[in-house]
Amino acid sequence: MTSWVLHVDMDQFIAAVEVLRRPELAGVPVIIGGRGDPTERAVVSTASYEARAFGIGSGMPLKIAARKAPEDAVFLPVDHEAYESASAEVMSALRALPGVVLEIIGWDECFLGVETEDPDAVARAAQVAVLEATGLHCSVGIGDNRVRAKIATDFGKPRGVFRLTEENWFEVMGDRSTRELWGVGPKVQKRLAAHGIVTVRELADADRDQLVVEFGPRMGVWYHGLGSGIGPTTVDDTPWVARSHSRETTFQQNLTTATEVQAALSELAGHAFDDCAADGRPVVRVHLKVRYAPFETRTFGRKLSTPTTERDEVIRAALALGGTLDPQREVRLLGVRAEMAMPEVGETAERTPVRGRI
Repeated sequence: MTSWVLHVDMDQFIAAVEVLRRPELAGVPVIIGGRGDPTERAVVSTASYEARAFGIGSGMPLKIAARKAPEDAVFLPVDHEAYESASAEVMSALRALPGVVLEIIGWDECFLGVETEDPDAVARAAQVAVLEATGLHCSVGIGDNRVRAKIATDFGKPRGVFRLTEENWFEVMGDRSTRELWGVGPKVQKRLAAHGIVTVRELADADRDQLVVEFGPRMGVWYHGLGSGIGPTTVDDTPWVARSHSRETTFQQNLTTATEVQAALSELAGHAFDDCAADGRPVVRVHLKVRYAPFETRTFGRKLSTPTTERDEVIRAALALGGTLDPQREVRLLGVRAEMAMPEVGETAERTPVRGRI
C-alpha cells in the first residue's frame, strides 16, 4: 500500500454555509464581511464565486467591494458560530472515513493521511461523505506530500479532484510563476525575481547557497526545495497547540490622538492576555499591528525580558510598542497579538516553516 496525503478544502465555505441557510441566494453574488454593512469599515471575509467574477475577494475593504458589486449583490454579516458548527460537521464526516488520519488546519480545510492504492477513490468518498452530511461541496488535492497536496487542490476547484506528485510536478508547475507556490507571497516573489528566478523550474534549478544568503539558512533551503515540490509527508491528528492569541479592531472613525490609541491598545492587549491566561500559559512576546489611513499596514513586536502571567505587563508592552507609532498619522486599525510559551511536550510531526503547520 502507498502512503498518500489528501488536502480537503471546502468550496467557498462561508458563502456556501450562508446559501444553505438562505437557498434564495443560490447563484447570487454574496459578500460576507464585518456586520454586513458596506458603508462601514470592514473587509470581505469571503465572496461567492458569482461575486468573485466581479473582482471581489477576501481582504478587500467592503466599500471597494460595494463599488465593484452588481445591483443584485447581497452583503451579509460574519456569523462565526454558524461556520464553526458547519466545520465541526464536515470534520466529523471526514474522520469517519475508514483508514484515514485527519489533521484539521482551519475551519474549511484539513489533511487526510491514508495508505491505499486508489487515492482518487478515497478523495471521491470524502466528497460524498461531506455532501451527504452537510450539503456542502469540497475539492480534494492528492499528493505524495503535504505541499503537493495543498497546491493540487486549486487545480481541482470547484468540486473536483487533482493529483500532483513528483512524477508530474514539473509538467504541471514548471513554467508557472513562483507566486503560485504555496507560501510564496508577493514580497518573496520580488526577491526571487531580483535573482532572475521567475518560474518554479528556475527556483528548483537555482543555486541553493545563493538562496541561503538571501533568505537565511532555514528559509533559503525551504524555498529551494519548494521549487521541486518537496515537503513534509506526515499527517498528524494530535490537537493543534495555539502559538498565540490576537485581538484587533477596525475603527469606524480614525484615531487621531495618542490618548485614543493608548486606550484602544490597553483594551486589545487585555483581551489578548485573557485568552492566553485561559490556556494557562505565560506570554513571551507581544506584537502590534497598525493600519494607518488610508490603508498602509505595519506589524512589529517585542520579546519580553521574561515570560509573564501578569496582565498589566502585557498591556505595558503593547503601550510601549504603541509609543513608537507616527503621531502625525491617523490610525484606522489596531491589533495586538500575544505569543505564548510552548508546552514542554509539543508536536513531533515535521512541519513546513511557513504559515503554521501546513
